[in-house]
Amino acid sequence: MPPSDPHPTPPSLLALLDLLGRRWALRILWEIRQQPGSFLALQRRCDSMSTSVLTQRLTELREAQLIEKDQAGDYALTKHGVRLLARLDGIDEWTREWARTIKGAAADRAS
Repeated sequence: MPPSDPHPTPPSLLALLDLLGRRWALRILWEIRQQPGSFLALQRRCDSMSTSVLTQRLTELREAQLIEKDQAGDYALTKHGVRLLARLDGIDEWTREWARTIKGAAADRAS
């Protein structure tokens, strides 16, 4: 019998990472964060992704209660979506630092 993991990954975290790892999911959230929008507006802002993929992702994100349709018919973040993206700010900051480090390392190697 294999030893049990002393720090198992919670199933809810795995489910969230699975959802966010799906093609276009994070981009949709990021676009809605910038400005709520209609289906067509989101499709344009997401580089004209296919209607079927956008429909599927919007459905999944709504089922996860990360986005909702507001009274104007636009997609907007829910309170859960707002809180999730606030936590992703730290990852965004880290990736910007990381990208600068990598760019600097590549420049050092080229010299």
